[in-house]
Order: sequence, then C-alpha cells, then structure tokens
Amino acid sequence: MYAPPPFAEQRIEELHRIVRDNALGMLVTNTAGGLEANHLPFLLEARHGTTGALLAHAARANPLWREVRNGDAVLVVFRGAEGYITPDWYPGKHETHRRVPTWNYEVVHAHGTLHVLEDEKSLRGIVGRLTRQHEAGRPTPWKMSDAPAGFIAEMLRHIVGLEIRLTRLEGKRKLSQHHAPRDREGAIEGLQGCGQHRLAQAMRDAS
Repeated sequence: MYAPPPFAEQRIEELHRIVRDNALGMLVTNTAGGLEANHLPFLLEARHGTTGALLAHAARANPLWREVRNGDAVLVVFRGAEGYITPDWYPGKHETHRRVPTWNYEVVHAHGTLHVLEDEKSLRGIVGRLTRQHEAGRPTPWKMSDAPAGFIAEMLRHIVGLEIRLTRLEGKRKLSQHHAPRDREGAIEGLQGCGQHRLAQAMRDAS
C-alpha cells in the first residue's frame, strides 16, 4: 500500500483500534480461478503472537474455505472513517484557488496466513466471542444460550471457522495532516456541517 510519511500509521494500538471499530473486513484470497474477495465480520485476538490474529466464520456452502490451503497467504482490508473533502471548505482556496478535491480515509491492510477450523469447540468459541463483542452495547444482550441447544448445534454444522495468523499490519490515515491548520479546521467544520462527524473526529485526532 502506498503510504507517504505524513499518512503512514505504524502504532500497533491504533491499527488494532481501526480493526476493532470496523469489524467487517474484506478477505482477499488468491485461488485457482484468480483473486476472490469475501466480506466477513472479524474478531481481533490482539494477544496472539506479536501482531495478533483474526477470527471469523463463513458459510460451509461458501467455496472460500475449499479454494485455499491451510497456511496460504491472505489479505484482509479494514476501512475506517472516510469521506469526500471539497476545496470550498479550505479558507486558502478562496484566496489563491490553489486547492483541489480529495478523499480522506483510514485503512488497515492485515496480512497473514489462513487456517480453517471445523471442530465444534472452535466454532462455538468464535461465534460466542463475536456475539459478545457486538451485543455488548445492548440493554439485554443476546447470547447463544437464548436459543435452543439443538438449533445452535444445527447452525454450527453449516459454518466453518477461519483463523488468520497475522504476519504484518499496514496502516494509512490520510486526514489532511499535510494541510495548514486553518484549512484542516475548515474541512473539519465542513464535515460536521454535513453530518460527517466520524471523519471530522478522526481528523481532529490526527491533528
């Protein structure tokens, strides 16, 4: 990934934050038929090794897990805050007209090796942890034990687990860091005015 120094993000805690906050990752695999992409919610296991691991599950009917071998190299892309920036938001534009549109964004490329998990214990663990993560903010979180045991067992027979042992994380936060403070602040105010509060906050955090 092309990441000039002002935009390159190397802090492991920040890379992990982007992954956690944007759980739906795009898993890219290299198959006999060419490159394939699958969109799956991932759970980050940060304490696995030095870089971490990603856990997910896919439908058993999805050919993904049959088209790769255990240990194959894969890429998972996580997209964070993003949005269009008009030059009209820059005070400098109105003085010199030497400003152009751009797109600001956060992204993490997670490189690793894919390993398929089919045993019931692993599947229950993955589904349970994913559920707890995404139900955590609800007043009455749903849990696997809320459903009949036989129904859960049947559902588990229709999925496979995926573990991606991470070897490298690449991060990029292109958030107008190279612009003058007043132009950056103008873009933040413009984003807030049109409801893009998440990207506006990301730009403030990167200032």
